[in-house]
Amino acid sequence: MVIGVLALQGDFREHASMVRSLGVEVCLVRLPEEVDSVDGLIIPGGESTTMGKLMVKYGLEQAIIDRFNAGRLAIYGTCAGMIVLARDIEGSQVQPHLGLLDVTVQRNAFGRQKESSEEDLEIEGLDTPLHALFIRAPVIIRTGPSVDVLARVAQGPVYVQQGRLLASSFHPELGRDTRVHEHFLQLAEQSSNQEV
Repeated sequence: MVIGVLALQGDFREHASMVRSLGVEVCLVRLPEEVDSVDGLIIPGGESTTMGKLMVKYGLEQAIIDRFNAGRLAIYGTCAGMIVLARDIEGSQVQPHLGLLDVTVQRNAFGRQKESSEEDLEIEGLDTPLHALFIRAPVIIRTGPSVDVLARVAQGPVYVQQGRLLASSFHPELGRDTRVHEHFLQLAEQSSNQEV
């Protein structure tokens, strides 16, 4: 199994490091042909508008959508990655994004950089809370019927799953707890097994 990390912008190195620490091969994805070689793709935190424009510029947007729709890819988006995955972005002008996850997100729901915060989150499926770091984080303000909410805060859902799609407002790659990445690797392994 190979996990791709979209490496156009943002904190892709931290995700790559965490996945490697779990003994899984990583491919830094910058070109459409690299999408075809991975079983899972992580879209990191960063700047969602910039990331979306670069995905279009390098032809990655359609390559990701096509591989996902073929049932051959799991995708995990963190923070800006959640925005890139979302079907709708509240108050957004037309911004390039994948639109695969049936949610509406609100950007910077927790405030600006100086309002960054940490919180112990109760997460469905985990027996102990996960220490979560929120940095200019989005929040989900609408979920479609096929979206499972795995964790929420007062502002709304911050961790969701829709089949082979996973998204979080927080940054697990900046901590030491690997359980979110382990969950994603399970989804990617299912995609990998479907290819055989």
